[in-house]
Amino acid sequence: MEVIGISEEKVKTISSIKQEEDWVQKYRLDSYHQFEKQSMPEFGPTIDLDFSKIIYYKNTEQDKKIQDNWNNILKPIVDELDSVGVRESEIHMGGMGVQYESEVIYHSMLKEIEEKKVIFTSIERAMKEYPELVKKYFGKIVHNNENKFAALNGAVFSGGSFIYVPKNTKLDRPLQSYFRINSRNMGQFERTLIIVDDNSSLHYIEGCTAPSYSESSLHAAVVEIYVGKNSTCRYSTVQNWANNVYNLVTKRALVDTSGTMEWIDGNIGSKVTMKYPCCILKGDYSKGTCITISVAGKDQIQDTGARMIHIGKNTKSNIISKSIAKSGGNATYRGKAFIHLGAKNSEASVKCDTLILDEYSKSDTIPMNSCFNNTSTLEHEATVSKISEDNLFYLMSRGISKERAMDLIILGFIEKFREELPMEYAVELNQLIKRNL
Repeated sequence: MEVIGISEEKVKTISSIKQEEDWVQKYRLDSYHQFEKQSMPEFGPTIDLDFSKIIYYKNTEQDKKIQDNWNNILKPIVDELDSVGVRESEIHMGGMGVQYESEVIYHSMLKEIEEKKVIFTSIERAMKEYPELVKKYFGKIVHNNENKFAALNGAVFSGGSFIYVPKNTKLDRPLQSYFRINSRNMGQFERTLIIVDDNSSLHYIEGCTAPSYSESSLHAAVVEIYVGKNSTCRYSTVQNWANNVYNLVTKRALVDTSGTMEWIDGNIGSKVTMKYPCCILKGDYSKGTCITISVAGKDQIQDTGARMIHIGKNTKSNIISKSIAKSGGNATYRGKAFIHLGAKNSEASVKCDTLILDEYSKSDTIPMNSCFNNTSTLEHEATVSKISEDNLFYLMSRGISKERAMDLIILGFIEKFREELPMEYAVELNQLIKRNL
């Protein structure tokens, strides 16, 4: 079944298909009305979308029940997922969820993780099985009236992950979700909600891909993360969307006292990406880090960065942005570091580096940095450079080919990002960079 185009009736249709409670449908309809009111973003690249032609929901025979055994998944889908290494990566994880088009089709978790009372499931199942827990956090940090695509997600969200890590629980292995768009004009609107309760830790990994079609596809996700007192959450993602996908995502974390939030964010593909992971450092002594890499090739715009909002005292944030532009691509850093009046003795650091590989590409750095008390510090550094001819000559004089020498220089440029990834993802990143450059 497909739902093409958007209206109040079609939002109700999606809710009916999912057999949702009244409170969920009410949220969807309110979000739809907000979507109708909101204008397109007034900053960044032009977004050329015909909302009447997008597929907002699509299911198949496979979607009737979430499976925990690959043998119960349709073979063409399994073969497709194997081709991008999904099943291979599962052996390194504590749990795995896979969304294909609009629905989560596969989910598994190690018994040792289950025994710790960790909840890891789809957002729809969580709404049915843990409604009071979901209601407490859902839509509270990313509101459905703050931008057009957050509102759109609120109206038509389908799939995505729900994770709850109980108090005093440390997870030794990451949890992973993988999202796949496989149809022309398909929109994917997953909704992820993560709660890491006090004195706990989580590493969550996300991967996203799509085949390339001439028609534009849309990925408009929302991610909300709550980090409790003395807790740590790391959210790692490497997205390799095809160059026909608009990747428009809202990601935000609220960090309590002495908590730590880390965004490790890689953007390799897409036609246009607009994504600025955010940490709201509400609690005293809380910390936020965002390390991003963006690769913009021909006809690609990567408008990425991060936002750090300091509210608590003695808070610290660190933004490291690495961008690469080639073949006329546009890699732009757009970020915000904001230290409130009451955020005494806080520190914010922003470092943006761009590597431009030819004369046709471009990069812009657009920071918004504000500090409203005199006991805090805010630093910003930005560099734009080309591959050094001296470095190339040095490497080539050691018998290394020019192509290999350029690869080594580029991989060295993104080393800070690569070293934060699990080994298997770092290897995958190397291959993706080489294929896209």
